[in-house]
Amino acid sequence: MSKFANKLFDAYIESYNRDSERFLQFRRAVADVYDTPEIQGLIRFPQHGKINRFDHITSVSYLAWIAALKLGVDPVATGRAAVMHDLVYYDWHENDWSHRPHGYRHPGFAVKNAKALTTISKREENAIYRHMWPLTPISPRYAEGWILTLSDKYCAHMEMKYKHSEEYRKKFAALTGIEGMNV
Repeated sequence: MSKFANKLFDAYIESYNRDSERFLQFRRAVADVYDTPEIQGLIRFPQHGKINRFDHITSVSYLAWIAALKLGVDPVATGRAAVMHDLVYYDWHENDWSHRPHGYRHPGFAVKNAKALTTISKREENAIYRHMWPLTPISPRYAEGWILTLSDKYCAHMEMKYKHSEEYRKKFAALTGIEGMNV
């Protein structure tokens, strides 16, 4: 594995070990949205496999925040947008016509819910609204959105790997101390 891939994986694992100094810096940077009952309450919704939505947005926003720092992009705007990118209050796995097609529609729902939660910038709004590219036809306009989009894809990949690979689940448990994650 390349040095970059190792660092990315280490940051992903660190997003589950939430007592590191770097994670606490991230948390302080996005606390105005991350620490709200609306975001904390996302723990009750499944996301990918056995990973709940709160853990998903935590991993995505942590990776996005780190990438923004490294790339000289606004880390707070990037992190805040990532915290709110999946801010929808339903289980998209349920057989409910109003949740379909979730992949195309939820960014708009998330923007609406983010605006109800707090004030968001034009860059944050664009990042949330465009994070499902290329599923949605228009790509992000700003660097914050590209970072969010790529962080989301990486975390979704790792979450599906957790679901389908016993070997990876064992490695994840060994690195994080978390076993048998449940939604």
